[in-house]
Amino acid sequence: MNAFLKQHISNRKLSTLIENRTIYNAQYAELNIFETFEYAEKVNLKFNYPIIASMLTGKKIMHLEDKPFEFLPGESLIMPDNNELVIDFPDATLNSPTQCLALGIDAHKIEEIVYHFNKIVEIEKENNDWELNESSSHLINSLDVNQVLHRLIHTFTSNDKSKDILVDLTIQELIVRLLQTKAKSVILNDINNHFQDTRIGSSIQYIKKNLTNKDITVEMLAEKACMSVSNFHKKFKNTLGISPIDYLNAEKIKFSKQLLTENKGATLSEIAFKTGYNSVSYFIRKFKEHELMTPKQYLKLFNNEKSKH
Repeated sequence: MNAFLKQHISNRKLSTLIENRTIYNAQYAELNIFETFEYAEKVNLKFNYPIIASMLTGKKIMHLEDKPFEFLPGESLIMPDNNELVIDFPDATLNSPTQCLALGIDAHKIEEIVYHFNKIVEIEKENNDWELNESSSHLINSLDVNQVLHRLIHTFTSNDKSKDILVDLTIQELIVRLLQTKAKSVILNDINNHFQDTRIGSSIQYIKKNLTNKDITVEMLAEKACMSVSNFHKKFKNTLGISPIDYLNAEKIKFSKQLLTENKGATLSEIAFKTGYNSVSYFIRKFKEHELMTPKQYLKLFNNEKSKH
C-alpha cells in the first residue's frame, strides 16, 4: 500500500460503507478521498465546484450523460461544477475497498496560474489550441498527471508546516500537465461562470488591474458597480465568500508573492509599493496574516521547495 494511503487510513473516520468521505483542506484547494466497502449501485454524487477525480484502487462504473464507462486506477476525470455523477461499485468489499480522490481547486487560483503560464511560457501556442468545452474528459493513464496527484495526496495528508506552499507549487504543475494533455475540461469555463454577475465581475477585474492603487475603497467599488455600499458588500460576499476588502488584500498578497518570486533583486519596500502599501511594516504584517510567515521566510521556503521539484 502506498505510504500516503497508509497515512490517510490512520487519520480517517468511517461513518458509512458507501462513499465514505474524508476531506483535507489547504489554502487554495480541497482534497476529498472517497472509499466504498460494499457492492452498491446508482450512487449519486455532485459537487458545486469543478473537480479533478482520479481512481486509486478498485473499479467504478461511471454514468455520465447516460454513457457508462469503467473508471480504473491510473485514470483521471475532469468534471464541471454541478454535474451529477451516478456510480456503480461492482467489486467493492470490506477487505478490498474502492478508493477515489476528488480534488477541487479555487477558481481564482486556476485563473492566476493559467494567466501566469500563458504569459511566461505561452502554453496555448505550444499546444495549438486548448480552449476548453463543456464536456467532461476521461484521461486514460496519464503518467505525469498521476504522479502529480500522488504527490498532492501525500502533501495533503501530511502535517508538514510548509503544506500550503507545497500544495501551491504542485497545483501549478498539475494544471499545466492537464493543459498539456489538451483535456476537455470545463475548469476554465467555470472561471467565467463564476462571475456571471457583470457588476461584481467588473469590480473583480478592476481590483486585479489596479492592485498598485492605494486608494481603492468599498465605496469606490460600489459606485463603479452602480450599487449601494451595503448591497454591493452583500452581493460581493455572496458571490465570492469573502468581503471586498478581504478580497482586495488577498489579491495584493497574491500579487506580492508573484513579485517576490519573479523579481529576485527587489527590496521589500519596492514590493510593498508595487502592491499598493504605503508602509513596509504594514505590508509585512498583512503578508504574515495571510501566509503565516514573513515575505523573506516565504521566499526562502519557495526557493528551497522549488529546487526539489
